Amino acid sequence: MKFMHIADVHLGCTPDARTEWAEARSRELWETFRKTIADASARQADLVLIAGDLFHHTPDEAQLREVNYLLGSYPQICFAIIAGNHDYWPAGSAWETFEFAPNVALLGREGVECIRFASIGCEVYGFSYDRPQITKARYDHLHPEDNAYFHILLAHGGDADHIPIDVRALEQSGFDYIALGHIHKPTVVLPSRALYPGALSPIDAADEGPHGYLVGETHGSQVQVKFVRKALREYVSMRVTATEDDTVLSMRDKVENAILGRGAENIYRITLTGERSAGVQFDTELLRNAGMVLDVRDETVPALHLQELKERYRGQLIGRYIESFEGHALSEVEEKALQAGLEALMASGGRT
Repeated sequence: MKFMHIADVHLGCTPDARTEWAEARSRELWETFRKTIADASARQADLVLIAGDLFHHTPDEAQLREVNYLLGSYPQICFAIIAGNHDYWPAGSAWETFEFAPNVALLGREGVECIRFASIGCEVYGFSYDRPQITKARYDHLHPEDNAYFHILLAHGGDADHIPIDVRALEQSGFDYIALGHIHKPTVVLPSRALYPGALSPIDAADEGPHGYLVGETHGSQVQVKFVRKALREYVSMRVTATEDDTVLSMRDKVENAILGRGAENIYRITLTGERSAGVQFDTELLRNAGMVLDVRDETVPALHLQELKERYRGQLIGRYIESFEGHALSEVEEKALQAGLEALMASGGRT
């Protein structure tokens, strides 16, 4: 049996909501999901497991119709879905009344269900969230039936507020594969047996690193699993180092070149480091326009050559200020005070 394991697609989310690319990112989540399902067909997958938070919020009928059209377009593939803590299934929601295509199985919210896919010799166990938080460890005592089927647990959670998971209990559960969702970074809990694929696409700046899905192939009760990168972009934290020779425009070029080197499609948080000329202040808003940049932090410090400044401004305010710090090793606080004071004095002329 060949299967695909995805989670945390968050359809309906608008990442980076206050940016000019926010709406495009929202559409991108749908497009990446569409292409992923097309991948399942191209890979001749028998089963696709969707381990919760397919939607960013409890879906309405229109959203379910869109997904159902997509999944129903591949009748040769079986789909198993659970609702997670974001798209949970409250009483009276569209989850309850919507009729999915025959090849799509939604596991309910009333308790653990077992969906048997006889044509591929597989049983999928699991349940949907009925509320945003479930603090009880509901997976710790689950076990599959003793039969010849390949047994999969479809589960969402893993922290104190979202079904805590005991790794030892999973290991002893008897399931051949545990398809996990909720953690947005690819994570191996039990090698080749219990894994998080991470979010299909990153939706938050904390979701750094590669994103995609897992593909697996069974050999008896054994599984071979590999991660496939699918997201169009990543969030990247990047440091760019300034020197005394840098001007506002040269620093802008440095940032742009660094972005091009790492990938212009990615979304960046930039931190400026190093020493700048004492008379230069970098324009962080200008730097944000060098690419898809969420924010720029300027942690540069002025390059202050104390002995040269003391000689140049001897007898003047700047010279006397430097002398006031001499005669002992400076603490970190004193170094910052010297630096900040000198920068302020030099900006104002500081000669008297």
